[in-house]
Amino acid sequence: MKKSVLVLVALLGFGSVSVMAEDGAALYKKCAACHGAAGEKPALGKSKIIKDMGKAQVAAALKGYKDGSYGGAMKGMMKGQVATLNDAQIDAIASHIAK
Repeated sequence: MKKSVLVLVALLGFGSVSVMAEDGAALYKKCAACHGAAGEKPALGKSKIIKDMGKAQVAAALKGYKDGSYGGAMKGMMKGQVATLNDAQIDAIASHIAK
């Protein structure tokens, strides 16, 4: 019984780390340097203003940058920015931007 409780506590702890890693506000911090704190700036004067995009549109754009199927002038730079993001992280960032 005691061993089961320890295993359960350990699993719950790992789950909370995963949730924290998918915090859209925290993940967005690296985006803010170019897009602005609230997504209000055209990144490097070349991108769309992302604060007005919906969640699905942001997620599709980020996934498209990641797989190379989306983007104009910033395609190469953005591919590198999103390369390590998983789908849950992309969804969290998209949710944060769409708020």
